[in-house]
Order: sequence, then structure tokens, then C-alpha cells
Amino acid sequence: MDWMAWTWPTALFFLAIATSLIVLAFLHVRKPSTIKTGVLGVETMRGDRFFISLLGSAFINLAWIGLTDAPQYWALIVCGVFALCVFRWV
Repeated sequence: MDWMAWTWPTALFFLAIATSLIVLAFLHVRKPSTIKTGVLGVETMRGDRFFISLLGSAFINLAWIGLTDAPQYWALIVCGVFALCVFRWV
């Protein structure tokens, strides 16, 4: 695996994504997700909202890196608020 620069932050990121997917699968078995129509007018389930949150967070982080000199952990806070809004209203 020398071709990829595995660092602890990279490994923790992928571990967090894998853990989140396992938790979502467990939640789906335990308490199946219901279809919800939010402000976008599209029917979504828990996994769809999670995917939208991940995709939006990636764009937020890329924009943060490209447009600001502020510390990256502030982008994490913005991503958390974004994810809460997606799960609440989308």
C-alpha cells in the first residue's frame, strides 16, 4: 500500500465513513427508514439524506480550502450544521 499515502487522518476518515454505513445498515434493520418528502420535493430515505450530506460536505471542504485561509476545523462545523439541516428538511 505504498502507492497511497495513508496517514492517521486519512485512515480515521475512511473508518468513520465505514462505521457510519454500518450504523445506517443496523438502523435500517432495527427501525426501517420512512420515505420523506422535503423542501426539494424529492422522496428521500435516511441513506439518501446521508449521501447528500456526504456529497455536500465534500464540496464545502473543497470550497473552504480554495476560498479561505481559515482553519479547516471550521469547515467541519459548517459541514455538521449542513448535515443537520439536510436530515431535518430534505
